[in-house]
Amino acid sequence: MIDLTKQHINLKLNCSNSKLFRILFLGVFFTFIVLTSACRDDFETVPSTGELEFSTDTLFLDTVFTNTSSSTYQFKVYNRSSKDINIPKIELGEGEASNYRLNVDGIPGKTFENIELLAKDSLFVFVEVTADIENLANQGTQFTYEDVVAFDTGMNQQNIRLISLIQDAVFLFPERFEDGTTETLSLGVNEEGEELFIEGFFLDDEHLHFTNEKPYVIYGFAGVPSGKTLTIDPGARIHFHANSGMIVANNGTIQANGEISQDQEALENEIIFQGDRLEPGFSEIPGQWATIWLTQGSTNHIFDYTTIKNGTVGILMDSNDGTNNPTLQLKNTQIYNHTNVGLLARTGFVEAENVVINNAGQAAVNLSLGGRYNFKHSTIANYWSNSFRQFPALLIENNLQTQEEVFVADLVEATFSNCIIYGTERIEVLFNQVDEAAFNYKFENCLIRFNDINNQYVDNPLYNFEDSNIFLDNVFNESPDFLNPNQNQLQIGLESAAFNLGNTNTAQEVPLDLLGINRVANPDSGAFQAIEFEEED
Repeated sequence: MIDLTKQHINLKLNCSNSKLFRILFLGVFFTFIVLTSACRDDFETVPSTGELEFSTDTLFLDTVFTNTSSSTYQFKVYNRSSKDINIPKIELGEGEASNYRLNVDGIPGKTFENIELLAKDSLFVFVEVTADIENLANQGTQFTYEDVVAFDTGMNQQNIRLISLIQDAVFLFPERFEDGTTETLSLGVNEEGEELFIEGFFLDDEHLHFTNEKPYVIYGFAGVPSGKTLTIDPGARIHFHANSGMIVANNGTIQANGEISQDQEALENEIIFQGDRLEPGFSEIPGQWATIWLTQGSTNHIFDYTTIKNGTVGILMDSNDGTNNPTLQLKNTQIYNHTNVGLLARTGFVEAENVVINNAGQAAVNLSLGGRYNFKHSTIANYWSNSFRQFPALLIENNLQTQEEVFVADLVEATFSNCIIYGTERIEVLFNQVDEAAFNYKFENCLIRFNDINNQYVDNPLYNFEDSNIFLDNVFNESPDFLNPNQNQLQIGLESAAFNLGNTNTAQEVPLDLLGINRVANPDSGAFQAIEFEEED
């Protein structure tokens, strides 16, 4: 009854005010017509007349490996006019056959129709490419692949060029089985006796020789089998996918025999280990892959004119091979941009000359659990800026602490001659010694950053810099005058404290610097002879 009464009262009111009702009704009706007609395309927009503007006329997608998807690139389309327009068609020049893919205003595809663009507004076009080089060219290892994004048709058509360099490569990866599992490598057993596995595969004889004809792209861990040698030619490029790396089994060997390059930007003869992202924005990004792991019992490794960059640990070396010869020789090698450590050696036997190691999230060099080490004319630096760093550039230890126990081993030798040890922290050399094992070390003719402003180590005999049996002719806390250490340019200028600091006897053992400059007459410390820097404009 209450509802009916209300309806009756409302009806009486409406009838008694019929004139007002008609006015209100007509107002609402015309408002409805205006609003609904505004949603119709033929009332809202006018056709495009070929006057679109773009953020670029050519989109370069950089280099991508064959059959590998690129990153996503973008450009913007602008409607500078005062009218809302309708773009009748946006499409790739090769249509559905194109190796490019588009996303226009949030919609994926290769052809689009009736795309609206409001006055004074813009829209994004996103572009990716995946191409098989075998379908693009009959010869060569690189192919420039082009297409266009066409806006409108006929007289009003406007084009944006798309250009990519497709790079052929040798892809190496673990086998995937029918049950969905992937090939693995055994790492032995843990303390509970459980076998440990890592996703990976052993290189067969066909792939134990890396040439410079094509880059190598590795997924998972590529293993060098026991008793086998992986030989790498000058100019070879080895790329690792995320969480991938290389592992060398007992009695296995890596021989990376690079040569000096004439072009220090192209590094045409250098061997380079890095991630598989080729875009310029990834060229110096740490942590893109895992490590080169030289396991216990592997032997006779050589890295000469080699760059190892952008991983988690550059080289991880477990123990020496038990011989009187160095297990690992590093010559003319640069290791940088690693999220943890550049060189991590546990009871290693390493000889290094003309080596540059820089930019690590922890220590640039960690000589852990004893071993034998001899560094000549090397630059060990740490200018890491991606996060807080609590370790020095150089950390030397004769022990390894785990949650269960402390392992110890003799530090038979750790000698640094004509070297630079520097970085952004006040103290860039630290020793971690336990008395149960030997701890032998020596620094001579080195430039060292050790500024103990809080006198934390003043009474520690390990840091008795007046002891000439351990510290001889070194310079502390003076500028190395690096060219640009944040960009891994560790050349020194004529104002460097390392200028003429080197010992001539050591220089005769390593007569040429990393760039092939003779240093015998007036040796500087570090991997580079000093040069006069060009003044910036």
